[in-house]
Amino acid sequence: MDQSGITPNTSNQQLINNSDNDSATALLQGKQTRRRENLAEVTFVEYMTVGILCFVNLINYMDRFTIAGVLGDVTNEFKIGDDSAGFLQTVFVVAYMVFAPMFGYLGDRYSRRMIMAFGVALWSITTFAGSFISNFALFAFFRGLVGIGEASYSTIAPTIISDLFVGNVRSKMLAFFYFAIPVGSGFGYIVGSVAGAAAGNWRWGLRVTPFLGAVAVVLIAWVMQDPERGQAEESNIKPTSYTEDLRALVRNPSFMLSTLAFTCVAFVTGALAWWGPQFIYLGLTLQPDVNITKESVSYKFGLVGMAAGALGVPGGAALAARLRARAAHADALVCGAALLASAPLVYLALLAVCAHHALAYLLMFLGMLTLNLTWSIVADVVLYVVIPPRRSTAEAFQILISHMLGDAGSPYLVGVISESLKKSLGSGHMETPSQSVQFRALQYALFVTCFVEVLGGALFLMTSKYIVRDKQKVDRAIADSEARNSEPSHIQAHEENVVGE
Repeated sequence: MDQSGITPNTSNQQLINNSDNDSATALLQGKQTRRRENLAEVTFVEYMTVGILCFVNLINYMDRFTIAGVLGDVTNEFKIGDDSAGFLQTVFVVAYMVFAPMFGYLGDRYSRRMIMAFGVALWSITTFAGSFISNFALFAFFRGLVGIGEASYSTIAPTIISDLFVGNVRSKMLAFFYFAIPVGSGFGYIVGSVAGAAAGNWRWGLRVTPFLGAVAVVLIAWVMQDPERGQAEESNIKPTSYTEDLRALVRNPSFMLSTLAFTCVAFVTGALAWWGPQFIYLGLTLQPDVNITKESVSYKFGLVGMAAGALGVPGGAALAARLRARAAHADALVCGAALLASAPLVYLALLAVCAHHALAYLLMFLGMLTLNLTWSIVADVVLYVVIPPRRSTAEAFQILISHMLGDAGSPYLVGVISESLKKSLGSGHMETPSQSVQFRALQYALFVTCFVEVLGGALFLMTSKYIVRDKQKVDRAIADSEARNSEPSHIQAHEENVVGE
C-alpha cells in the first residue's frame, strides 16, 4: 500500500469544522516538511542523551543475564532444581512488570531524569548487596528488588527518544537503543562466566555492573537531556487521567495486537536466554571426545547472542524503513515474517545440539537473528500509534502484558516441564537423572518456544490491518491540537475522543 495514497484523516469522528480541518492538515504537512530526515542534523547534546540511554540499557541487560551465564554454579551452590533456577528469573520479571505501570504513570507526569536515576541506583545497590547473600529465598527477594529498579528505566527511556526525534531519525535512534539489549545480554553471559572463573566464585560476576551503574546515575542526573513531552512533534496535547489513558490503549487495536505479539517474543527470548547455555552444555557433553566447560559454553552463547543482536536489531529497522515506502504497514509484516522464519530455525537448533555443535550454534544464531529483527520495530510502532502524553503509560502497559504472559513465566514453565519430564524419561528409581535424561527433558520443554513464535507471527500479521489507520489518528490528533491552539475560537472537540479509539 502506498503511503501517499492514505487520506490525511482516517478517524471516524469529525474532530473540528472544515476550516479547522484545513488548518490542521496544513499544519501537519508543514511539520512533516520540517522534520529532520538524516543523522547529520542531530545535535551533540541529543547524541549524548541517546548514548547515555544506550549505555544504561547495555548494563541493564548485562545485569539481567549475568546469572544465566553461571546458572550451573548457582544451582550447585544453592542445591536447587531446574524449577527453582527458573524461578530466579521469574521473580525478577514479576517485580519488573508489576512496578512498570507505576513508573509509567510517573513518567508521563514528573521528572523522568530523577525517576531513572533513582531506578538505576536501586538496581545497582541491590545487585551488589545480593551478591553476598547465601540464603536462596533472600537471594531471590533481592533479584525482585533489582527488577523494580530496572522497571523505572525501561519504561521511560524510549519515550525520551520519541520526544527528541521523529520519522526515520527516531527509527534509527530506537534501533541504536535496542541494539544494546542483545549486546548487553551477551556481555552478561560473558561477564558472568569470565569474572566468575577468574575469581573462582560466580558471585564476582554480579559485582561488575553495579560500578558501571554508579557512573550511569551521574550521567543521567547531570548530563542527559530530558525534553518536553511531545517536543519533537510540537505536540500540545495535554495529559488525561490514568483511567482514560488505559481505556484508550485497550481500544487501540494496533497497540494491543502488537503488544500480544511482542509477548510471544518476550516468552521465547526469556526461555532461550535463561536456559540456552545450560541446554547447550548438556547436549555437548553427550558428544564423544568433546572437552568443554560451563564457562566456555556461556561465553560462546554470549558471543552468538551479541552477534545476532548486532545484526538483527539494526537490520530489522533498516529493512522496515526500506519497505515502508512500498507498504505503509511494512513494520508489522516484517515482524510477522521474522517470527515465522525464526520458529523452524530454533526447532532445528534444539535438535542439532547433541549431534553437531557448530551447526547448533549456527542455527541458534540464525533463530536469534530473525527474532531480534522485531525489537526496534515494535518500539517504534508503540510510539507512533500512541499520543505523546500517553507513551510512558503505553510502554509500561506493554511491559506488564509482555512480561506477565511472556518471560515472567517462560523460564519457570520450561523448568517445571523439564523436571516433570525427567521423572517420565528416567528409570524412576534413580535419585539423580543421567545427563541424557536431563538433556532430553530440557529439549522437549524448550520445543514449546517454537509454537509460541508461530502464534506471535500470526498476531503481527493481524496488526498490519490496523497500523496505518492508528498512526494517522495520532498524526491528526497532534495537528488538530496545534490548530486549535493557533485558533482558540475554533475549539470544539475533545482530544480524548480522537485518541481514545
